Amino acid sequence: MEEKSYKEYLEHITTFIFDVDGVLTDGTVTITSTGEMLRRMNIKDGYALKTAVDMGYNVCIISGGSNEGVRVRLQGLGVSNIYLGVHNKIEQLDIYLDVNHIKSENVLYMGDDIPDFPVMKGVGLPCCPQDAVPEIKNISKYISHKKGGKGAVRDVIEQVLKVQEKWHGNFGAKYD
Repeated sequence: MEEKSYKEYLEHITTFIFDVDGVLTDGTVTITSTGEMLRRMNIKDGYALKTAVDMGYNVCIISGGSNEGVRVRLQGLGVSNIYLGVHNKIEQLDIYLDVNHIKSENVLYMGDDIPDFPVMKGVGLPCCPQDAVPEIKNISKYISHKKGGKGAVRDVIEQVLKVQEKWHGNFGAKYD
């Protein structure tokens, strides 16, 4: 049986789920003298997240990290389903999908490292940034040409919205 192109999954996506470190950030932290860990997020990824929320998509964050600054930033973009400090991501995914009556085949999940592996095996469109670990790249149906924290989130959201003709009127062009 011939494997489907990842583009064939895009029109059925209703839900975006993202890891934080290595996906919404570049995976590095700056540690201040007080022990605070600072992360950087890409403004273009933020714009795409806000656009997806505004367009009525389900947007969810499942992360092992627990930085409250991350929560504040994502809430500011309109993301309300933010699960930080999660040690069992597949359990959190199952709860989220069940409570919100979402089918796993309608979910795009982007992760970058081993803790994302079980979750990615359970969704319709597992994706990763260009700099994800090999094990994650091997199970991804789409590997972004962008690195984590450098536009990978914007890449996948924009592709879905363009295929579904919801990317700001598509400016007259359907994604090819």
